[in-house]
Amino acid sequence: MNTDPSAPLPDRVPVLIAGGGPVGLMLCALLARHGVASLVIEADEGYCSGSRAICISRRSQEIMAWAGADEPLVATGLPWTGGRSFWRDTEVLHFQMPSEPTQRFAPMLNIQQYYIEQFAHEAAQRAPQLAQVRWGCRVAAVRQSADSVLAEVETPQGRQSVQADWLVACDGGRSTVREQLGLQLEGTQYEGRYVIVDIVQKTMRPVERLAWFDPPSNPGSTILMHRQPGDVWRIDYQIRDDEDPAEAVKPENVLPRVRSHLAMIGEDEPWEPLWISIYNAKCLTLPDYRHGRVFFAGDAAHLVPIFGVRGLNSGLDDAGNLAWKLARVIDGQASDALLDSYTVERLHAARENIAYGAKSTEFMAPPNFAFKLMREATLRLAVVDAKVRSLINPRQSAPIAYVGSPLNAAEQGGWADDLAAPGRPAPEALLQGSHGNFHLTRAFGKDFVCVVFADGALPGAVKELADHGIAVLDIPPEADSLGQARQRYGLPGAQAQGLVLVRPDGYVMGRWHGLDPSGLLAEFNKRELAA
Repeated sequence: MNTDPSAPLPDRVPVLIAGGGPVGLMLCALLARHGVASLVIEADEGYCSGSRAICISRRSQEIMAWAGADEPLVATGLPWTGGRSFWRDTEVLHFQMPSEPTQRFAPMLNIQQYYIEQFAHEAAQRAPQLAQVRWGCRVAAVRQSADSVLAEVETPQGRQSVQADWLVACDGGRSTVREQLGLQLEGTQYEGRYVIVDIVQKTMRPVERLAWFDPPSNPGSTILMHRQPGDVWRIDYQIRDDEDPAEAVKPENVLPRVRSHLAMIGEDEPWEPLWISIYNAKCLTLPDYRHGRVFFAGDAAHLVPIFGVRGLNSGLDDAGNLAWKLARVIDGQASDALLDSYTVERLHAARENIAYGAKSTEFMAPPNFAFKLMREATLRLAVVDAKVRSLINPRQSAPIAYVGSPLNAAEQGGWADDLAAPGRPAPEALLQGSHGNFHLTRAFGKDFVCVVFADGALPGAVKELADHGIAVLDIPPEADSLGQARQRYGLPGAQAQGLVLVRPDGYVMGRWHGLDPSGLLAEFNKRELAA
């Protein structure tokens, strides 16, 4: 593909991506890994600036690894496993997220959004013949027919037309594509507002989520703090309902509050502000993420509150879900009907994320007096009663199980654990091999994978799954010396044998007792997933 920014846009592309934020760029990189060409159109001249998403979940780190963007991510980001909450000057919660030394990635990683965009873009550029990004351009109009989408794009050289087989709108909460199709987000917008401030200050504090309710430094407010790379603090604090948002973000009103809080917690190193903005929580979604040949992902599809860090993470999951499905349909390996499962699965996930986000928002920014009263009662009780403290837990982002997905295969009973039931993300396990330790999730992200639990040589029928486009990964007992894989995938005993089919996006499609793959192939073919 031509990478000259002044060159005309291509007349036609398989996939046009409106929006070059983290979701659009990651989708581009994932499509390239599947061998599908795409063109990203982004209105900005480069990566984003300022204070946007900062917390990247373990699942999102896995998705970035599929595109080969995990090494710079892990090298730059700050991992964390828990956090603390305070009521006034008393600690009322110290939580830890599930984590263990054998995990491939930390449960959370703090890193500024512009790094995510950079690393996704750099991963996409490794296949320049497949991935093209045009900065300083904007999709202005969209028309679709039965077999294509025609987009009018504003460029520095004038308006140009691009015809695409498929268009994916990743153009944010004010999506032009959504407006062009006459679609509206549905749900709730909260009135409570938070000022978001990035400052530079050296600190020796551990990396963890910090929250203060009614702190002496800012009575009546709620304050959140996260460390970021580059000696940056992200500080969020709630403003009063009667404060003017335009006045609230002026430096003369922001900096005294920040200074007071830093003094209260003993952070006395010199500091300076980098960015100031304002935010209010929204719980909104489209009722359908597919409209003909147009798909919606990230903030263009749904807006989730920042509390619980489910916004960017859910957008990256959208990209991971859609990329392999588009690739199989474009390559003729699956029917167009496969694409309908995108809405079924990701709309379910959005509604789950919104439900969790709403609960967190109602605690972090109570919408009325009754919620404020309940929050204060909870915080008062949490000082003396440990059983109440779980109510303060911010419910951090976690992968959503695709309950009711049309891709889930029915299974028979007799499994020891539901962690790897159909529709759930395939669990991690640390394995041992001739070349050292190996994380099981490294095998996912591109192809269908049949994870085989056998005790001895594999039957020929299992080996022949490769002829149907399914990779085979044998895990003999000696490779699973820690017992993590057998336990987490639900094998009912040390001698039990079974097959687990994992989708290209790392979700379990089905599992079967024994080593006969006929049931697996029947389910695979029934869903028109065969090559």
